[in-house]
Amino acid sequence: MATAPASTLWRRFVLTLEMIKFEHSVFALPFALTGALLAWRDSGYLTAGLALRLGFIVLAMVGARSAAMTFNRLLDADIDARNPRTKMRHLPAGILSRGFAFAFLFASCAVFVLAAAMLGPLCLKLSPVALGVVLIYSWTKRFTSLSHLVLGLALGIAPAAAWIAVRGALDWRIAWLTLAVMLWTAGFDIIYACQDYAFDCGEGLFSLPARLGIGGALWVARAFHLAMLACLAALALALGLGVAAWLGIAVVAALIVWEHRLVHADDLSRIDAAFFTMNGYISVLFFAFWTADILMQWRGL
Repeated sequence: MATAPASTLWRRFVLTLEMIKFEHSVFALPFALTGALLAWRDSGYLTAGLALRLGFIVLAMVGARSAAMTFNRLLDADIDARNPRTKMRHLPAGILSRGFAFAFLFASCAVFVLAAAMLGPLCLKLSPVALGVVLIYSWTKRFTSLSHLVLGLALGIAPAAAWIAVRGALDWRIAWLTLAVMLWTAGFDIIYACQDYAFDCGEGLFSLPARLGIGGALWVARAFHLAMLACLAALALALGLGVAAWLGIAVVAALIVWEHRLVHADDLSRIDAAFFTMNGYISVLFFAFWTADILMQWRGL
């Protein structure tokens, strides 16, 4: 069998990154890095090997998300082909082969496990559990309207995993950040799912918009995001964080209010702005404010 030229393989690789929206790794990565820096702070600012650990945390996050998104596209290819909104995605449109997507999936899983191994024995032992969580989400829309929370958990375990990567053990306090990320993700996933309301109902797929209607689902998303802010406040109190961290929570709250003002039950035209733009700002600005707080405490300011 002839081997595909390097240029063809590279083009397929780039197409795969487009398919999984690789740039949206920014959603969860800042929260994982925040978890790592909080663990560093809690350890007494022991800096030996921190940069290397942060690098492997980033690699693990990229590997896990790439695996999860590729598996989701493979599993949902037939459904996507029937959905007018998604029928031009790479797999249903024939732009990318299933074979290459499977190869990328296995490679992404391998990258994740390798990065976990470099972060310590506990991370390696837990890596199959983490992979199971991030991959199982793709099945859940077929049998439960709580699929949004499963996706939230898949992203929410990132800060706890990063804490373990730095400290070698788990602390219950970081669970507040896991819960916050889970609720944040579930909330914006509900908003995003509203645009598939008619299709989900017709296909018998499970989602909160299909079960509660768009208006009811948006109220659940608001409740989840309010609870997210409460979790962040609980974490700031539990860890004794300073003014910058509280300002970060205030900024996140303002952005969430703005996000919900963009979307209404009778007007979903600005979902892309609410989902992609606002959530990117939320994660990056949260990380910036909390990192500033941690660094100021380290320097004794």
